[in-house]
Amino acid sequence: MTRPAIAVTGLGLVTAAGIGVAANREMIWSGTPTARRDPKLAGLPVDISCTVPDFDPARHVGRRSELSHDRFVQLGLTAAAEAIADAGLDPSTWDGARVGVVIGCGLGGVSTWERQHRQLLGPGPETVSALLIPMLVPNMVAGHLAIRFGATGPNFVTATACASGATAIGSAMALLRDDLCDVVLTGGAEAGVSPLIVTGFARMGALSGRLDDPAAASRPFDVDRDGFVVGEGSGILVLERETDARARGATIRARVAGYGSSADGHHMTAPDPTGAGATRALSAALADAGLGIADVDHVNAHGTSTPLNDVTEARMLRRTLGDRASVTSVKGVVGHSLGAAGAIEAAVTALTVQQASVPPTANLDSLDPEIELDVVAKAARAQPVEVAVSNSFGFGGQNAVLVFTP
Repeated sequence: MTRPAIAVTGLGLVTAAGIGVAANREMIWSGTPTARRDPKLAGLPVDISCTVPDFDPARHVGRRSELSHDRFVQLGLTAAAEAIADAGLDPSTWDGARVGVVIGCGLGGVSTWERQHRQLLGPGPETVSALLIPMLVPNMVAGHLAIRFGATGPNFVTATACASGATAIGSAMALLRDDLCDVVLTGGAEAGVSPLIVTGFARMGALSGRLDDPAAASRPFDVDRDGFVVGEGSGILVLERETDARARGATIRARVAGYGSSADGHHMTAPDPTGAGATRALSAALADAGLGIADVDHVNAHGTSTPLNDVTEARMLRRTLGDRASVTSVKGVVGHSLGAAGAIEAAVTALTVQQASVPPTANLDSLDPEIELDVVAKAARAQPVEVAVSNSFGFGGQNAVLVFTP
């Protein structure tokens, strides 16, 4: 049986590059880094981050939500509202039972956890918020999207570390292919810029120590890269069957043509140096799309800016694709948004396909000689993209790959 094509009809983005797709397009395609010193991290071993600028919860999600929702939910609600409007959908008129929500999130309400733990240890247990648990648990981003937009179909959150957003999109595709939904709001949301989380990554040696030049700290594939910068944000995509989207006259930004996942089964944080698991995920995604290795002409890489991860991914891509596909990483601009990263990068990949333009990898001054790829640097590249893959890899050896076509 022929499976239905899945269309991207709406996009919403909230990242350190700005609030909204237009702001993100401008910053990401210009290769403008967003990392900066962060006052709430003052005194820590690493005090730089990529945070959403000028985000006013009261304005974007309402005063009540400002008080009762953790920041990761607020970011998700904001991106979802834009995506729904971009798709030309009206939640007041849709059949909510046929609208699903699948969101990736790795951490949940860590800022709420930290704040309320201080209350417990300080003033005492009677000052801990009664809303602690519903503000903390990761599934509440999907739950609140359902409440806000009347989406009463399948509803869940995926947690595959930094592959969470891509895993969510792959899961959303299955709901549409199996005719369990007509519309799915999918993507990722994360607000992990907190003292505890940043310190944890710093203790692992995963973060950049370029504290005297924050804007240059996140530099995927550069020979002088030394770690990533923790970011935050949300990327939400509206997915529909292409036949349904065309029937209602929707604008289709791109197709999500395939999805593949795998596990390294190797180490809790380090990637398998052979790249075998990532290769399996890539092959599965292309097979799912009915395409082959030779069809790929662009890769939105996981590209974290860590020494080991970048070279491992690059070797896998070189071995499988050669050097004919253009490669980019948006983490040089927006940092690493953890569980939301795969969704943000999926949205950027959809824009890349739609616009026939590849954004540059920010801060790539000197390509690591071990990375034998055509990495786009310095300026965006005009390029018709027929088959793009978006890689996402997470702790625990979680691999997720999405395929996008025009």
